Amino acid sequence: MNDTVQRPDISVVVPVFNEGANLGPLAARLVPALEGAGVTFEVIFIDDGSHDESLARLKALCATEPRFRALSFSRNFGKEIAIAAGLDEARGAAAVIMDSDLQHPPEVIPQFIEKWRAGYKNVYGQRADRATDPKLRTVFTGLFYRLLEKVGDVSLPPGAGDFRLLDRQAVDALLSMRERARFNKGLYAWIGFSTIGVPFDVEARASGESKFNFTRLARFALDGLLSFSSMPLMIWTYVGLVISIFALGMAGYYWVRTMLFGVDTPGFPTLVVSIAFFSGVQLLSLGVLGEYIGRIFNEVKGRPLYLVAERIEGAGGDAAKMDAGRHRGETP
Repeated sequence: MNDTVQRPDISVVVPVFNEGANLGPLAARLVPALEGAGVTFEVIFIDDGSHDESLARLKALCATEPRFRALSFSRNFGKEIAIAAGLDEARGAAAVIMDSDLQHPPEVIPQFIEKWRAGYKNVYGQRADRATDPKLRTVFTGLFYRLLEKVGDVSLPPGAGDFRLLDRQAVDALLSMRERARFNKGLYAWIGFSTIGVPFDVEARASGESKFNFTRLARFALDGLLSFSSMPLMIWTYVGLVISIFALGMAGYYWVRTMLFGVDTPGFPTLVVSIAFFSGVQLLSLGVLGEYIGRIFNEVKGRPLYLVAERIEGAGGDAAKMDAGRHRGETP
């Protein structure tokens, strides 16, 4: 960061993926909310490879508002990476992370700022309920969080998500972690600091549909579980132990039976079922190992988290004010 640039109080980081219709209404509510809080601010939009009119809308917004700027990725890297890129760019004494679909109401941000001024460094929005989510998604989400609570290395506050304010110290802590399989909710909890929740009601999407289908949510949950728990690896140690004890018991049983009653003709169905069962167990255990090894492989390659295709400055902005650097993934 260039030290000659005046640091705003608040940097707002907004990941964007095919949310063109929501950007205007978001800006119309966000600016008054921040101005009403009596802070200086900047808003950083991260276009995560959108293929609708999102980029054009961002350019139009930045052309009229000097406190807005945007990055456009070379392709879709995912919301977790988009948040990391926004925090890379954030110059504020604190950063607010929020979605672009208006389910995170901008009017709650002044409450975040009040808690921050009171000394809290990790202020999260706490969902009052999940009435806007499909029932099946709510059930699976609850199961996942209970599982992570039991076997994970972090404890996630109920109702907490990406909508939050992070003090500069917390932002710098997150920026020190450059892992690629990112589960930000776990990272927010892992860094600690003084934390408090601010309840809010999730609004219905202003326009469009959620980009997280069941497959992407399942993959996201798997990333979270594998990033913050080694239990999936340990499970197969216990499974192997149980199967070994069972096999030894069966061997003893058949030895005694053979000694007492002689040799039986072995059953073909029993043999086939046993082979299929133990083959399945072995493949499952190899699959779990493969998930962890795949993540190690992705980390050791050392590729940048993201690539920036275009940088959009606010009205009257100067691109020289920012020094994102190639180590953050900016194309030459």
